[in-house]
Amino acid sequence: MIYGFRVHRGRKGEPKGFTWKDYRDLILRARIQLGGPIVLVWDNLSTHWMPPMEEFIAANEDWLTVFQLPSYAPDLNPQEGIWSLVKRDIGNLAVANIDHLAKTVKRRLKKIQYRPHLIDGCLAQAGLIMDG
Repeated sequence: MIYGFRVHRGRKGEPKGFTWKDYRDLILRARIQLGGPIVLVWDNLSTHWMPPMEEFIAANEDWLTVFQLPSYAPDLNPQEGIWSLVKRDIGNLAVANIDHLAKTVKRRLKKIQYRPHLIDGCLAQAGLIMDG
């Protein structure tokens, strides 16, 4: 599991979420880290399907394969299972500030990252069986 994280502080001009360039850079970092082809299973977030992102995907189809989920299919999206695990641990957490919350979420994501059986469970629940 490779992830990116951004804290939105509500500052003027600050992006609220990832841009297509942020996703592109995350994909490139994943390729470097994994050293092989990448298979993405993506939902229909508009940023995923912006023309520059589509051009990037097309230009790298020799190592990048993208499967698009149906319009509304949370049961097919393995990230829903990951976020469910995160929320389970922080559901009753009283945080002092946004930095405390961000640190807690990052810590939980890191714990999940090093527990492949949890990730495998989220993939299996979404019907994406990993062979090998």
